[in-house]
Amino acid sequence: MSQLALPLQLADHAVFASFHAAGNETLVATLRRLAAGDLEPGCWIWGAGATGKTHLLQAVCDAAGDRAVYVPLESLSHAGPGILEGLETREVVCIDDVDEVAADPAWEAALFRLYNALQENDGKLVVSAAAPPRECGFDLADLGSRMSRLAVFQVHPLDEAQRVSALQLRAGHRGLELPDETATYLLRRTARDMASLYGLLDRLDLEALRAQRRLTIPFVRDVLSGG
Repeated sequence: MSQLALPLQLADHAVFASFHAAGNETLVATLRRLAAGDLEPGCWIWGAGATGKTHLLQAVCDAAGDRAVYVPLESLSHAGPGILEGLETREVVCIDDVDEVAADPAWEAALFRLYNALQENDGKLVVSAAAPPRECGFDLADLGSRMSRLAVFQVHPLDEAQRVSALQLRAGHRGLELPDETATYLLRRTARDMASLYGLLDRLDLEALRAQRRLTIPFVRDVLSGG
């Protein structure tokens, strides 16, 4: 079954405008150019979990529109490598968590075919993983060599001040005002990875809408305590 037929919904927040690029400015600029049709053969981005890799791949797809397709292997690897068939007809193919299938002969062969087919069609491949291509664990040497031809970038995590700014950017994208003191309160009293913080912000958004309240520290404290 071709991935082209699978109804994958991109997250509504996963756009370039809502990604805080501090420390990753060159990467974001590169991905914007790629989504616009520049930079061949593509890009490999790597880094720790919850640093924004999925956000960036989905932002590329959002910017490229129908020319792109998003393939999250963490949730789709069980479907088998046949889901890659036909993807070379797209101009941009974004494969998230490619290391999920490293060392699997059938998957590696399918990825190798896809890479070569995209090259023949002047397509672009954007890949995310936890490590650079040479450290990803590919058994197929030719696949590792091909992937190493992509522009390689590490996604750098945000420091505390940048996390505050990132939370405020996401809040603003949702139409919320998140004061400095409230954002700092969240950072000091909850899980500090950005995925958890964004999830909490989504929850606070719903609670604030329901209660018709602003995101003050007392309101956030009540929500966190279950009040």
